[in-house]
Amino acid sequence: MSFDGKLAIALDAMGGDHAPKEIIAGAISAAPEIKGTIYLVGEPSQMKPFLPEVLPPNIELVSASEWVEMEEKPTEAYRRKKNSSLMVACELVSEGKAQAMVSAGNTGAATTFSLMTWRRLEGIHRPAIASPMPNQHGGFVLLDAGASPDIDPESTVEFAHMGRAYASQVMGRKNPTVHLLNIGEEEGKGNAFAKQSFALLKQYPWFAGNIEGKDMYLGKCDVVVCDAFVGNVVLKTSEGIAELIVNTIRQEIPTNPVTKSLYWPVRKVTQPLRQQMDYASVGGAPLLGLNGLCIISHGRSNAKAIHNALLKAQVSIQNELIDAIKKAISTP
Repeated sequence: MSFDGKLAIALDAMGGDHAPKEIIAGAISAAPEIKGTIYLVGEPSQMKPFLPEVLPPNIELVSASEWVEMEEKPTEAYRRKKNSSLMVACELVSEGKAQAMVSAGNTGAATTFSLMTWRRLEGIHRPAIASPMPNQHGGFVLLDAGASPDIDPESTVEFAHMGRAYASQVMGRKNPTVHLLNIGEEEGKGNAFAKQSFALLKQYPWFAGNIEGKDMYLGKCDVVVCDAFVGNVVLKTSEGIAELIVNTIRQEIPTNPVTKSLYWPVRKVTQPLRQQMDYASVGGAPLLGLNGLCIISHGRSNAKAIHNALLKAQVSIQNELIDAIKKAISTP
């Protein structure tokens, strides 16, 4: 899907723990920075209490009579809810009216609806969620972080191609390298899946070998690949550790105004760390490998997270991420 300059993003207003209030607030906040149209898709009566009297000129309301609950089974929701906000948003992309969709709703449903509506790119057998992760050298992208838990080793090569396209087009990395997440650095480490994946990946000049979990955060890396079971455990564990660190720092700060002021230097030093760990600053993670772009945001997303997810979608569209993936997959 080449970018022709007419940018549009479909936003699922009904997806997420704080929908539609925070979703609408995020759209309104991001509107001045979006160089195109935001289609705000949702149930009119549910959205109305949170809409301003005058919408930004580049936000258009699109009606959907249903929405997918967070606990619903994705395949059942796909069969039963053909006029859900998620389906309508997917169809806007399928029809070419939008180039991307953003949703903070049910991740499994967003994946299923996108896959069934848009289908896979030629040469891709399994889609992957590419999750941006922090480290000491500007961050890296981890995939798959939740879309395809049961894969063949061949899929890690596809993930590597898609991850390199994302690192290049969205993160600005030149000739990005790929690591395979494993229990040790040496070749021959890991289970049968890891060993077979290593054998396939080492045929490529950009493959940098195995990487241990701790070294993803301490060393230099651009793309780290694994299956979705491992990737999602890594993602959720990292989120928990991040919240533990931030909460521990907050608990140690005294409430007394005089002594509290002594901690301002600490707050200044830790601010960059807190920002890297904040899911709202990241915005969301793209689902890659389909004939359309879906940015999946955290279920707890607030207005800030939706704002940043829309900006991430815009950058991905402008830098023609899907076309870059097509080119990567088709290049021997």
